[in-house]
Amino acid sequence: MIAKALDQYFPKLANMPALKQDLVAISNVITLEAGTVILKQGGYVKLIPLLLSGLAKVFKEDENGHEVLLYYIKPGESCVMSVTTMVRNETSQVKAIIEEDAQIVVIPSDKAMMIAKKYPKWNEFIYDLFNVKFEELLNVIKILTFSNKDIRLLEYLKKEASLKGNKLLHTTHQHIAYDLGSSREVISRLLKKLENEGKVILKQGTIKVL
Repeated sequence: MIAKALDQYFPKLANMPALKQDLVAISNVITLEAGTVILKQGGYVKLIPLLLSGLAKVFKEDENGHEVLLYYIKPGESCVMSVTTMVRNETSQVKAIIEEDAQIVVIPSDKAMMIAKKYPKWNEFIYDLFNVKFEELLNVIKILTFSNKDIRLLEYLKKEASLKGNKLLHTTHQHIAYDLGSSREVISRLLKKLENEGKVILKQGTIKVL
């Protein structure tokens, strides 16, 4: 099963037979429910995830407990912050949580270190992924720093709709506030403003992005 999953979702890794064989030998496939924390802020990295299905999110938490969404982990990707933190043997500066029920190939951190030392192709995969996530992070910084709150909210909704392949989002105002480090009251007011502008349609438990 792991071999087929690598072929389908991680072709760059699977194209090297020796690397693929080692990954199959040291990995397991697990299923995690939405809401499962896979990396705690302030904790040490114990495993490296390779996402096969579902969706995960990475957050930064401040000293007051407020969290801001940094980037998503999609099928065919891993958590670059987990890898860099593991290599430095430091505690994590971010938190990662499963957004949608997910199937994941998990690699124990000590085995992942062995893979990184043995196979340049693995490091190439991580570097490419780091560049992708860096671009996403720059976009988050741009929205946070230079955009009005309603623009930031609309960009978030569009991103969610794109990732989930559905313009009808099943979510709550509180959940959105959690992702954006805001309050439910502020998000509700901004959503109403977007609805009045014809950009979304609000119903109980759903938001349709137009």
